[in-house]
Amino acid sequence: MTYEEALQYIHAVSWKGSVPGLSRITELMARLGNPERDLKFIHIVGTNGKGSTAAMLSSVLTRAGYRTGLFISPWVIDFRERMQLNGEMISPEALAAETDSVRPHADAMADRPTEFELITAVALKWFADERADIVVLEAGMGGELDATNVIPAPEAAVFTNVGLDHTEYLGDTVEAIARTKAGILKPGCAAALYPNLPSVRAVIEGLCAEKAIPLYHADPLVLVPLTHDLTGQRFRWGELLLDLPLLGEHQRKNLSLVLSVLELLRDRGWYIPDAAIQSGIRAVRWPGRFELLGREPLFILDGGHNPQCMDALWEAANTYLAGKELTVVTGVLADKDYDAMYDRTAQLASRFYTLTPANPRALDGRELARLLKRYGKPVTACVSPGEAVRLALAATPADGAILAYGSLYLASELRQAYLETKG
Repeated sequence: MTYEEALQYIHAVSWKGSVPGLSRITELMARLGNPERDLKFIHIVGTNGKGSTAAMLSSVLTRAGYRTGLFISPWVIDFRERMQLNGEMISPEALAAETDSVRPHADAMADRPTEFELITAVALKWFADERADIVVLEAGMGGELDATNVIPAPEAAVFTNVGLDHTEYLGDTVEAIARTKAGILKPGCAAALYPNLPSVRAVIEGLCAEKAIPLYHADPLVLVPLTHDLTGQRFRWGELLLDLPLLGEHQRKNLSLVLSVLELLRDRGWYIPDAAIQSGIRAVRWPGRFELLGREPLFILDGGHNPQCMDALWEAANTYLAGKELTVVTGVLADKDYDAMYDRTAQLASRFYTLTPANPRALDGRELARLLKRYGKPVTACVSPGEAVRLALAATPADGAILAYGSLYLASELRQAYLETKG
């Protein structure tokens, strides 16, 4: 099987879309010999911040000397981002080989796995074959019935910011969603919790108490802000200085969660020196999260796609783009709360260019353009990311800014279009 054939097979295995449940992934992993049982995990669930938190933890643990696996979703630039070891994406050859070894087992199942379940199985088998010391594992959706929950009790069950998303699967209140995500709690693990709403904290605290699971609370106040600009933020943490390339107050909260997880791991016997924390945080990269691609004008790429993301984006835009003439390039999936997504950021925008993300669930860019006209700003529906980038650059003064956001499914194409246009 070639790399291209592997991708074709993986993407063809979308017969069922999102179908919560562990029966298929449990059967598939059993057919593979349960390689996940030979691994240790940090299991991350939440509505927002999972990817940034995972990237920071992976970076620190790699620099602490551990063979560190990283499993994320979705990808932004390259599909192989989804599974990494020590910061390096799986090679095309390894992805092809692992997919080829999983394929006959998946094809033999009467109730065949979904695409995400297949990808999860390929990743877990690869991490086991590579003898990873620990795997930072980001859940796809939910927790209790997410395919990643096939793993045994993790070293750390990590809860990032919990908000309303995927309500048709997870529940229609943040408390219900928190209970669903708390399905990753298993006897023998410890847990770490982002500074969530009091009602969310109460749910996680109660379930941890019931299961006698130690719970570590993240506290952003342990990080004293020193400086910040478009290249990153600097904090004092005790006697240490931490330089974080990721922007926004929400990333300060995510970093505090990372530090609580590292404390948890240290208490469980993992050796993580301060120097590894400093170098790992300094080296972290996470594309598509208020990412500066260029200047004159500023071009910011963000994958924000729900109201919680918009809160963070609004705060970051007010901090770094205030007073600048702002052009917005955007597209969104039809099942997102796009009314709430645009109400706040539209206050800063001078004009909009809309696109249709490359996803079956996408809202047509022309329909989005009609909706955005209610803000009384010029709106242009574009046929391609390249056209949107060219028009935005032409319309925006050198001292202005372009903010591209709305869906991670647009991020890769917009990045490529921008780099090709700027040449």
